[in-house]
Formats: sequence, C-alpha cells, structure tokens
Amino acid sequence: MVECIVKDWQGAEVGQASLDLRVAKEESAAHIVHRALVRQMNNARQGTVSTKTRAEVSGGGRKPWRQKGTGRARAGSIRSPLWKGGGVIFGPKPRDFSVKMNRKERRLALRTAFQSRTDDLIVVEDFSDNLPRPKTKELVQAMTRWGIEPESKVLLIVAERNDNVYLSARNISNLRMISASNLNVFDILAADQLVVTQSALTTIQEVYGD
Repeated sequence: MVECIVKDWQGAEVGQASLDLRVAKEESAAHIVHRALVRQMNNARQGTVSTKTRAEVSGGGRKPWRQKGTGRARAGSIRSPLWKGGGVIFGPKPRDFSVKMNRKERRLALRTAFQSRTDDLIVVEDFSDNLPRPKTKELVQAMTRWGIEPESKVLLIVAERNDNVYLSARNISNLRMISASNLNVFDILAADQLVVTQSALTTIQEVYGD
C-alpha cells in the first residue's frame, strides 16, 4: 500500500489517499510491463504500406527488343526491378502487426506500471468546480502550485471528462488528459509527472484493484 498526499486547488495539503494495487513480482515486473508496451505500440501500427511487385506494375507485356544481335543486355520486360519504373523486390506489403496478450497479464502490467510511478504521482482534489468556464491560464497556475515543473510532460487522469477541464487543458502542449477507465501503459510511462484527481484514484482502485 502506498500513501499519497492530497492537495487542493491552491496547492495546500488537505489529507492523504491510499493506493493498493496487486502488482507483478519484482523479478518479472519489468518484463511484463515491456511486453504490454510493445503490444500497445505494435497494435497502433496500421500496416497498410504497400509496394508493387513486377507482376503488379502496369505495362511491360512486350519484350523490349530481340534476344540477340543488338549488343545490349537481355531484357524480357520494361517492368523488371532493375529498370526505372519497374517492380520492387521484397518491398513491404500490408500486414497485421498486432500482438496478443492475455487480459489478466495486460491488467497486471497496467497496475505494475502505474504503481511504479508513485514517486511522480500528485493527487489533487476534484477541481472541476474551480473552473466554471474554460481557462487555460488558471489551470497552468494551479499546476505550478501543485509543484509541477513547467517543462514536464504531464498526464492528467480524471474520473470522467468535464468539458471545462478538457477545454482548459487541450491548449497546454505538454499536458495529456485521459479518463481513469482509459489508462494505458504508454501514457503512464511517457509522462514525467502524473496528476490524478481523488475520484479518479478511487476509480482506478475499483476498476483495476483486482
């Protein structure tokens, strides 16, 4: 179990919150998190790149010149891979890059990755009421009060999307906002600091705390 300090909108400490997730054993934690990360990145690949072989390039049905007597090299088609405009040898073709991983392993990897970032975790009270209208400047000031470095890549985790919070956060280039139910290994590991609202932390504990 990890105890986290909870901060309010002004940055003052107002209490504590606990985080207790079942994580992988120390000797296998890095391996399972790495597998989950590779899976997520591979599954994001479209795999739609395609090149044409000599059988697919148009033209080239006629032999360019006779076999002998011209002094030139033998040629059977102007669409040979050796010719300009010809086919491609061993070029990429559409393929499926997806990698399978058991659901229990994926969830274990996610819990392990999240709990490994507790040193960079900042828990704050739900602040949607403090943004009655979209105001990026006010959110940036609040992040400074929470102790976030200006150049840090921040992952803001909320229980559910609030339009005013979303509109305030979307123009901050180094901030990414996601809901607690959409956690993923890549975003957790890519961020320098994680900001989690109290309600989001409760959701994470309920959804992933098995």
